[in-house]
Amino acid sequence: MELIGKVHKFGDDINTDYIISGRYKFKTLDMNELASHIFEDIDPDFSKKINAGDFIVAGNNFGCGSSREQAVLALKYAKIGAVIAKSFARIFFRNGINVGLILIEADTEKISQNDILKVDITSGKIVNKTTNEVIPINPLPDFLLQIIQEGGIINYLKKYRDFKI
Repeated sequence: MELIGKVHKFGDDINTDYIISGRYKFKTLDMNELASHIFEDIDPDFSKKINAGDFIVAGNNFGCGSSREQAVLALKYAKIGAVIAKSFARIFFRNGINVGLILIEADTEKISQNDILKVDITSGKIVNKTTNEVIPINPLPDFLLQIIQEGGIINYLKKYRDFKI
């Protein structure tokens, strides 16, 4: 699975309220509406700056804070290609896999704002097309990749009716 997109870079400890502000979490069930407000408290025009397939790149502990699924769903509905971070809050990571959001753990130090990345999950590497730097990915187990490829755990179970681990 290969992805290409532009980088939108953040730092450490990006919590779920930064991803989607608490003021929107319970006002609508329309995920497209929520997606139009991602990272609004950091950059009010952020949703206008992204294109389908772009990457969110961050430091440590991405997705800390509340365990609500709205944060991962808002990113998925914003058509973010993947979130690449040094580490993820565990509950955010699991919620992301459950909805089919691609989450990649890698060293993000040599990735900058607006870089163009080519991410190959299968071969386990990121190629920074801007700098020609190759960055290894912490590989996901095959069964998690299968869940992501099916678009999340519900789609996976609808198709296979059980876990084929």
